[in-house]
Amino acid sequence: MQKSVLFFLCFLGITNITYTQNRDLQKLPQTWSLQDCIGYAKQNNIQLNSLRLSRSSAELDLVQSENNRLPNVSGSASQSMVNSKNANPVVGGFQTQARFSSNYGVSSSMTLYNGGYLKNNIKAKKLSVASAGLTIDEAANDITLNITQAFLDILLAQENTKTLQELLLTSQAQFKQAQQRYSAGSISKKELLQFESQLAADNYNVVMTNNAYRLNLALLKQILQLPYDYELVIVIPENIEPLEIVLSLENALKAAIEYRPEVKNDELAIRLAEVELDKTRAGRLPTVNLGAGLSTGFSDNRTSPYFSQIGDNFYQSVNLNASIPIFSRNLNKTNIEKSKIVIEQAKLTLDYTKTILVQQVEQAYINLQNAQAQYAVAATQLRIAEETYHITNEQLRLGAISMVEVLQQKNTYVQALQSYVQAKYTAVLYTKIYKFYTGESISF
Repeated sequence: MQKSVLFFLCFLGITNITYTQNRDLQKLPQTWSLQDCIGYAKQNNIQLNSLRLSRSSAELDLVQSENNRLPNVSGSASQSMVNSKNANPVVGGFQTQARFSSNYGVSSSMTLYNGGYLKNNIKAKKLSVASAGLTIDEAANDITLNITQAFLDILLAQENTKTLQELLLTSQAQFKQAQQRYSAGSISKKELLQFESQLAADNYNVVMTNNAYRLNLALLKQILQLPYDYELVIVIPENIEPLEIVLSLENALKAAIEYRPEVKNDELAIRLAEVELDKTRAGRLPTVNLGAGLSTGFSDNRTSPYFSQIGDNFYQSVNLNASIPIFSRNLNKTNIEKSKIVIEQAKLTLDYTKTILVQQVEQAYINLQNAQAQYAVAATQLRIAEETYHITNEQLRLGAISMVEVLQQKNTYVQALQSYVQAKYTAVLYTKIYKFYTGESISF
């Protein structure tokens, strides 16, 4: 009976998990554009959500740093009993007697001056919140580029598959025609086998491009962190333009340094280090605190009533405390010097980040120029190869050309076609990357 109940509870748990997953999947779009993929990842990526929680923690630290300027208030209450033997002057000897006493109090303290530590601590927490937001932007940018490349790889595989399937249909028709000509005795067995070999090669190419498509689709699903069994349907953009107008390299470098979150984050790191130095310097300055307290008490060894004692024993206190550092074994001096080192390190980090960013933008620009030039050449080669291939097919139909010439021209056309498709999506990818460095969003 217990096993049956346990099995039933496990079944309900699994069913509930499955229902929850299916319900969540129903909220997903039926088809995915590049913008859908990027938007979904920015909202649901585990790394980004973890960074958002870190930012929330930084925001709580900021609120607490502001609250630290307020006075604190604490209360106390104690009840005590003292049991002792006292001499009895009437009958002589000792007698045991228990005495009860109560004490109540409220105290408060507030920092009036601490060398600007609290003020600078608030500044530091605000900078930490801003830095946490920029860290999210940095991670989102990396994910955006990964999604863009995976998405374009899928489009490349789709287009390759489509064109190779069309070539496969042509090969099938040619092989059928070759069989008829072989039966009629107009071509040799060797020529027929050449047609069959070409058909097998085209089939192989289609299988390979289908495999590439599935692999790239799986990669995109992994980046989006979707279930492995979810059917991801990609929307093919209506217009893919490989030759977009872009900023000059000089303007792109200026825009990248101005807009990229990694640069802004490193700039914030310098400001944060400077504020931390101000906080450290506060250790050399006096601290002034204002304190106040209220207290009263009761004891049963007095004859006065409880509330009378409470009133008689009630007293108030106000105190002003100043703590002046005189000698701290050079601890403050050491901390100040170390804080200055942190500032210099932050400046070097910013310089390094800018250097790497400049190199990345320059490389993206060179890649873009090369890709666009290759695309232009590939487009010309494809046009010539396609026209020649169509002429060759017509000559083959009329029996005015040999099999060797047909296969040679077909191979030339296939190579030109694949080079064109590769150059097309390479140019698109490098265009998107280059424009992304300048602060433009990626879209079709």
